[in-house]
Amino acid sequence: MTEHVRAELVAHAPEGIAAGQPVWFGLRIRHQPHWHTYWKNPGDSGLATSLTWTLPAGFVAGEIAWPTPKQLPFGPLMNYGYEGDLLLAVPVTVPDGFTGASLPVSLRADWLVCKDVCIPEYGEFKLELPTQPMTAHAALFAQAHANQPRTVSTLRAEAHVDADKLVVAMQGVPSSLQGKPVQLFVETAGVVESAAAPIVEWNGDRLAMRLPLSAQRSESPASMHAVLTAGHQSSGILVSFDVKGPWPQPGSEASPAADSLPDSTPATPWLLSLVFAFLGGAILNLMPCVFPVLSLKVLGFAQHAGDRRKVVAGGLAYTAGVVTSFLLLAGLLLALRGSGEQLGWGFQLQSPMFVAALAVLFSLIGLNLAGLFEFGSVLPSGIASARARNPVADDFLSGVLTVLIASPCTAPFMGVALGAALTQPTPQAMAVFGVLGLGMAAPYLTASLFPRLARLLPRPGAWMARFKTFMAFPMFATVVWLIWVLGQQIGINGVAAILALLVAVAFAAWMSGIPMRTNWNKLASMGTTGALVVAVSVWAWPSLQSEPLTDVSGKEATTSAWHAWSTEAVERARQEGRPVFVDFTAAWCVTCQYNKRTTLSDEALLKEFAAKNVLLLRADWTRRDERITQELTRLGRSGVPVYAFYAPSSNKPKLLSELLSVAEVRQTLEVLSKSIPQTNTL
Repeated sequence: MTEHVRAELVAHAPEGIAAGQPVWFGLRIRHQPHWHTYWKNPGDSGLATSLTWTLPAGFVAGEIAWPTPKQLPFGPLMNYGYEGDLLLAVPVTVPDGFTGASLPVSLRADWLVCKDVCIPEYGEFKLELPTQPMTAHAALFAQAHANQPRTVSTLRAEAHVDADKLVVAMQGVPSSLQGKPVQLFVETAGVVESAAAPIVEWNGDRLAMRLPLSAQRSESPASMHAVLTAGHQSSGILVSFDVKGPWPQPGSEASPAADSLPDSTPATPWLLSLVFAFLGGAILNLMPCVFPVLSLKVLGFAQHAGDRRKVVAGGLAYTAGVVTSFLLLAGLLLALRGSGEQLGWGFQLQSPMFVAALAVLFSLIGLNLAGLFEFGSVLPSGIASARARNPVADDFLSGVLTVLIASPCTAPFMGVALGAALTQPTPQAMAVFGVLGLGMAAPYLTASLFPRLARLLPRPGAWMARFKTFMAFPMFATVVWLIWVLGQQIGINGVAAILALLVAVAFAAWMSGIPMRTNWNKLASMGTTGALVVAVSVWAWPSLQSEPLTDVSGKEATTSAWHAWSTEAVERARQEGRPVFVDFTAAWCVTCQYNKRTTLSDEALLKEFAAKNVLLLRADWTRRDERITQELTRLGRSGVPVYAFYAPSSNKPKLLSELLSVAEVRQTLEVLSKSIPQTNTL
């Protein structure tokens, strides 16, 4: 029980718990007056209640049998949910042959309860149920079933998109609804404007509803489900329909509200997305996170300056490695998103284990460049000789490494291209990612194919040995950055664990570089140091797991002008007539950190924000956060940085460029200045 709801787990098994008999569990939520929770589609804001069951082997919990929701208006927003006494019933299938005397049940339930503010809450429930008939809550479940939308066999529906509206045509509507003001609750969130009143046309038992499409729409479903209700009916009618014909490009629909800011998120044509992808990939080479790897490629140019074939082959192999890696990474991202995962570009660096692996890899590369050991001395002779015979394999792998470290960065033009790609069918989306890889590889490939460019480099000489050693330091600097990212994700214990592992790896590398008299001594040395690295890895493993920690960014925000982001904070500020500026950022995003320490730390700019009463919010995506991923998707983006300006009178934010400047922010503030009340907070 909380101050806002009373929640409990209840069960109903009129014939007992046996195979083939109806068995229902349910989460009962009794709301305090004026508080509410949300339907599967919460509307303009909110979050649906989720249930996670723990049942014995063979038992299967079905989907929530959602009761018919009601409209919950909040200022200009329209949400969908429930008040009063609510039961979320779930059917459970009992396996054949079950003969137990009791059934243990555990439930973790998460809900968002709102009034004027929204509070995320959860409950953990356990029951040990006897197998005999249970009917103590029969009336409660009967009422819940009566409140569920019903199926009407005579009802037929289909839909199509007409300009900026979804037109749903229904035939065979029951007489109890005919001619009445009706509401259609669409199950798919973000497709139609929840707060916009539909245009309703009746003709006997035929009903046509024109629903304005959402300006933030990111989906174009081929079929949809909805609930049709009239007035204050406790139960509605299930409506299923296919959407015939094409959808407009997401984001191209007109907003129903007049915007005080110019729209910066128009639909990007596919061919223009390819252009942006190529330009963004080329500019990505200038990002600090890519510099160490590209410097090694320049060193390779100098080493093979006299061998034209090796230079060209290396350039082609590097390009193949970059493009292949972008395609594989994009395919994995699209597949995971298609399975329901809330992921965006750069998702791999949201994994502490991946960050730790990169730190170890770059440490080894740095130690190798510093002359502590040679890879040939630790690799099996077969692999070492294969590398010598096929140097292009190293060029291919360097392309792979470049993508792994560079992909979290977002260069100018990339944000628009990637956001558009993730709304396209898979072939077009993969083409955008492939062109992004071509853009990134283009400078190196061009230098490989045109000898005059390569001749600008110094001739091979003694300087190359010093340059090779010098390049160890950018590698170590990259390791420092990766450890800082890891610290943001899992705290000081994780930093200590990875540092201990790096010491063990460095010791193993040093031992491998010591000449040994016999192969037996070498094997013994490698076995000892390998066992040490494995032991330290096993010890460090628990500290490198992605356990939830106190939000570091939230602590930083509350001690400065910045505050931790949430959709509720944005909505409250807009209700108060206050503009909002949101910084979507991550510790592993170098562009984000550059903007944070330059433009977003400009003292004069922060004073202007305060003078115009702008609420500054920071959405930290360093660790995986599905809420931030969903919001980025709504904005037509798939990665960070993203900078969004929300005007009080606008449903759509103004998106600023990835490489932020003080002048750009000030220009946006000037557009807002006429509608923003001045304060005397300075």
